[in-house]
This record gives sequence, structure tokens and C-alpha cells, in this order.
Amino acid sequence: MLRRRTVLAGAALAAASGALPAPRTARAATSGAPVRIGVLNDMSGVYADYQGPGSVVATELAVKDYGGQVAGVAIEVKSGDHQNKPDIGAAIARRWLDLDGIDMILDVPNSAVALAVADLCRQKNKVFIGSGAGTAALTGEKCSPNTVHWTYDTWSLAHSMGKAVVERGGKRWFLIVADYVFGHDLQKSVTEAVQKAGGTIVGAVRHPLGNADYSSYLISAQASGADVLCLANAGGDTTTCLKQASEFGLNRTMQIAGLVVNINMIEPIGLKDAQGLLAVMPFYWDMNAATRAFAYRFQAAHPRHQMPNDMQAGCYAATLHYLKAVAKLGSAEDGRAVVAAMKAMPTDDPLFGKGMIRPDGRTIHPVYLMQAKSPAESRGNWDFFKLVGVVPADQAYRPLNEGHCPLVAG
Repeated sequence: MLRRRTVLAGAALAAASGALPAPRTARAATSGAPVRIGVLNDMSGVYADYQGPGSVVATELAVKDYGGQVAGVAIEVKSGDHQNKPDIGAAIARRWLDLDGIDMILDVPNSAVALAVADLCRQKNKVFIGSGAGTAALTGEKCSPNTVHWTYDTWSLAHSMGKAVVERGGKRWFLIVADYVFGHDLQKSVTEAVQKAGGTIVGAVRHPLGNADYSSYLISAQASGADVLCLANAGGDTTTCLKQASEFGLNRTMQIAGLVVNINMIEPIGLKDAQGLLAVMPFYWDMNAATRAFAYRFQAAHPRHQMPNDMQAGCYAATLHYLKAVAKLGSAEDGRAVVAAMKAMPTDDPLFGKGMIRPDGRTIHPVYLMQAKSPAESRGNWDFFKLVGVVPADQAYRPLNEGHCPLVAG
């Protein structure tokens, strides 16, 4: 399914408040064609509630807040459903780049799809920005001068969580892992982090994407003698696994750590069963006045009136920074030049604050260790997490010299 929207002005009130950047102006693009952004993700499957239409809403809000135009031309937002299939995702991306004039492809959860789309954008010299994409290979051996990896990655989530939980006393870990590139990356990274911190991986099992029954995996976890159950999966798989772990009573006997957990997963489970769950995320909607202001606007625009998660917030912030780079150049036509301009400018937005984009394409910002509240601690719906720790920006991501990115000298 494809949707197309042209988003024009409507940001004067938000910009005037000072919480959001004022619209920018620049010289007209030589082609006169609109700047076109394609939001590509899972609109109908296991990740639909976690990116899906919400990522489109966030992108459209960014376009509105920028003023609806850049470099003298309109900005258009188009969306597509890759169905978690690399061939379908690549086919949509190729059509967008070859026929529809898309300048930047955004979001792309499912690492296999993201790697395929990143390669296409490099071939076609357009921009790829991963917000829902997780694999750290995007800024490692598969890095590209056309790619920016914005919100999170598997290295960051796994190392932040592994170190923090071992330091809190969780020494023996059992992993439930999604059986594709994303899950494999998480498993490798969390194993490294746990062992480096002095912990042990006592067992691991892998499951197919979109799995419905985790009973055999949870029984293995119970029998392992582990004190930490780590979920190295995402989206609906994590939600289902958390529900069934509660039914088995594992949340009363083990510390549960979700590597890719956000508010959308807590809503269907409820705090009674989710309380105590540990998660790491670079954005939470209730962190400060600016994040709350964005969240309420997002909620009003979302078809199901959900609050934004970190990946949807990443679509908003990345779009703003992309448009600043296009304005600086006066054109979106040369994708490598746009990415180079994005790297040359500090990042600064109301959701992630001040940061930077490294030579390997990795966006740097702090990561937060959050814990699900008890029902008594919650002030109401969507008040699900409390802050229990901060990983500084300069420690939250893989060291630049360890990623083996060909763009990094030495």
C-alpha cells in the first residue's frame, strides 16, 4: 500500500513558541521539483504499531514545523509497506528512486530490508536515514556515504543494557532471539557486553519473525538457572513474548530486560505484568516540556491516538536535520552532498537535543535506562516508565575505530 501527501505550511504557531525550529529559506533548487521523502516500513505486520503510520505522522509534523518548503520548493511525503520482505522493500525503493523522484528514504525497520535499501540509495546517489533500522552494520562494514543511522542500533542497545544490568546484579543471562540479521546482531552485541561486564550467557534460543507461541522458549529459560531473561527481538514479537512470560510467572523469578522495548509494548500488556521491566531508549515522550509538547501533537494526529516512541521521534528529528542540509545546499539532488552537509552541522532538535553525526553516519545522543513503573507509580495512561540511568552520548555507541567502516580513516 502506498500513500502520498503534500505537506505545506502550518508551523507558524509551533515555531513562534520557541520549542521548534523556525522555517528556513534558501535559494531555489535548480530543478524546481518538490523535495520528496519516502517513509518505508511495516504498515500491516509485526512492526506496524511500532513504526507504521506513526512514523509517517512524525515525518509530516517535521515537514510542517519546517514550513512546508525547502530551497524554494514544496516538500512531499510518501509512504510504503515493505511487509518485512527485502525483495518487496527493494522493489518499492527502486520504483521510488527511478520513477517517483524520491530524494530520501526514511525509517525502514527490519535490518535485512534496511541493508538492501541503503545499497540502492548508494547506487542511485540518494539519501537513506535509518530510524527503525537496527543493525549496526549500517555504520560498520556496510557503511555508506549516503546513509545516516539516526535513532538506535543493535550495538548501542545491547552494550548499554548488558553493562547496566550486570552492574545491578544480573549475572546469568538467557536470551530469546529473533532469527534474522537484527536479532543475530543483538545476540552478538549483548553477549560481548555481558561477558565484558563479568556476566555469563547460560543459554539462548532463536525464533522466527512473527512467532505466536513462546512456551517452549520460556520453559527453557525457566530451566536454565538464569536470573535475567533478555529479549533480543522487537515489535509484536516482544509484546507477545512479554505477555507469555508474565503468564508463566517469569517476571516474578527473573529480571526481564527488553532490548527493543517502548511504550507501545506496555499498553497491551499493562503495568501489572510489565512492572520492573528494564529497557534502554534514546527518547521518551515524558522527559521534558519539549518532548511532551511534541508527544501531544503527535497523539492528536495519530490515527489511533498513540504516543510517539523513540523510532517515530527519530523520523521527526532526522527529517528536520535533513531539511536543514538541503536548505544549506539549495538542492536535494546530490545525496552524498546532502549527507556530507548533515555530518558537517551539529544536530539540534527538541526531542534529542544537541548531538552530531560521525563520519560513519552514526548519530550520537544519550541513551536512557528506563524501568517500567508499578501501577501505583503511574499517573495515568502512557505514563509507563521512570528514568533509572543515563549512558552519555560519547559512551552510548560503538567506538568509531571498532566498526570497520571504510569511510573512517585508519
